[in-house]
Amino acid sequence: MITTPTPTMLRALPGEHRERLMRFAREVSFPQGTRLFEEGARADRFWIIRSGRVELDMHVPGRRAAVIENLGHDELIGWSWLFAPHVWHLGAEATTPVRAYEFDAVAVRSLCQDDPALGNAVSQWVGQVLAHRLRAARTRLLDLYAPYGADAGV
Repeated sequence: MITTPTPTMLRALPGEHRERLMRFAREVSFPQGTRLFEEGARADRFWIIRSGRVELDMHVPGRRAAVIENLGHDELIGWSWLFAPHVWHLGAEATTPVRAYEFDAVAVRSLCQDDPALGNAVSQWVGQVLAHRLRAARTRLLDLYAPYGADAGV
């Protein structure tokens, strides 16, 4: 299976769009073990990791949450903020101390609406991240719950 790296803001957005978006960034820190968000809660912000690691997990009834993906430097935490109904589809927890840029989702959605070129670039970037996360979730869930795993040739 061919794996592609998660699209980062640096690779996905032209310089002028990155600069405009970063004007909305606020530096934050999270200690190890902090839950950034829970599946089903309101998605009102997102983050770009500066340092540290964050696990994305999915609630599985009757079992422990399944870890879907581990995120690190320059990766986007959260995409649900961009798409209605703006609720988290996964959970996230800092597995190490994390430093990140935090963005207010309402402000960024407003910026994207006011500047269609920027909005299109952000939508394309987040859409690429979403597609990557869906592939990762599918593979991880097959590894966990399929009879022979995702890589088995049955």
